[in-house]
Formats: sequence, C-alpha cells, structure tokens
Amino acid sequence: MNVRVQLFSRLKEIANAGAVQVEVPEGATVRELLAELYRRFPAFRSWDESILVGAGVEFVGREYVLQASDDIAIMPPVQGG
Repeated sequence: MNVRVQLFSRLKEIANAGAVQVEVPEGATVRELLAELYRRFPAFRSWDESILVGAGVEFVGREYVLQASDDIAIMPPVQGG
C-alpha cells in the first residue's frame, strides 16, 4: 500500500521535501511507517520521542493501523514564543 506522508517544520527541511510516498504492507501501523521513514531519513530518529502523527484531522498513536485513503502528517511539536 502506498501512503502519502506530509512533512512539516524541521522534518521537511531534513527530507528536502514537503511530502513523500512510502510503500508499507497492508495492515501496517504508524510505528512501521516511522521505521521506514527513519531508514530513509536517519536524522528523523532524533525527533522520535516528541514526533506528532496525524491521520486526516486527528492525531493518532503509534499503533494506529494505516488505511490507503489516509493523509498522514508528521511533525515535530509546535514551538513558539
């Protein structure tokens, strides 16, 4: 299954892309998606403990099962001042 992943903030800069396509098996979880992204972009791993993942307009956990129609967004926590 091919999943479109939107990247934001520092992750977008690291990947040098606003979105990437990731091939995952049917029934894959966010945890498996992140593992593939960490393989492609090792610098993402430093954000692992604080990374936020959204499916559509909802934040989801690492055990969320991906659907082919999901629009996944991955971002570090929002910072401001």
